[in-house]
Amino acid sequence: MKRLATFIPLLVFVAIGVIFAFGLSRDPSRIPSTLINRPLPEFSLPPIADAGVPGFASEDVIGDVSLVNVFGSWCVSCRIEHPFLLKLSRAGEVKIYGVDWKDKPGDGAAWLEELGNPYAAVGDDADGRVAIDLGTTGAPETYIIDRQGRVRYKQIGPITPEVWNKTLKPIVEHLKKSS
Repeated sequence: MKRLATFIPLLVFVAIGVIFAFGLSRDPSRIPSTLINRPLPEFSLPPIADAGVPGFASEDVIGDVSLVNVFGSWCVSCRIEHPFLLKLSRAGEVKIYGVDWKDKPGDGAAWLEELGNPYAAVGDDADGRVAIDLGTTGAPETYIIDRQGRVRYKQIGPITPEVWNKTLKPIVEHLKKSS
C-alpha cells in the first residue's frame, strides 16, 4: 500500500501534464463563434464624431459580401493590420465596415485621419454594446458577412497578407460566387 502511495504524486503530475499539453495544443484564435451562419445582430451605430464618414448599421451589409472590422485607436494590433485594410479597400476586393470599439471621443477620428480610412462606413461603439452582441473578445476581430447579412467567419487578430490569402480571401471569393 505504501508503494502505491509513492506513485500518486507521479500520477497527479502526469495527469496535469496531459491537461496542459492538450490546452497548449489548441489555437487560441479558434474560439468558436455562436454567430457563424446566423444573421448579423441588428444595430445602428452613430458615425465617429468629426471623421466625415457615415455611421454603420447592420442593414448596410445586405447585398454585398463584406468584412466588419472591430478596431480601436488604443489597439496596437489594429495599427499593424491597418495598412493591409487600406490596400484591400483600394483594390476593391471586398467592402469593409468598421466598428470603433470603446474609443474616447475624437480618438477614432484622429486615428483615421492619421492612418487613412479603409471603411465604407464606421460606427462609434463607445459603450461596447455592439461588440458584445458580436461576441468580440478583443480587437482586432473581423467578421465575414455574406450577401444575406449572415456571419460566415470570425477572424481573431490582425489581418495580414498571409491570413487574407490563405484563409479569408478563399471564403470571400466562394461567397461571391455562390450567393
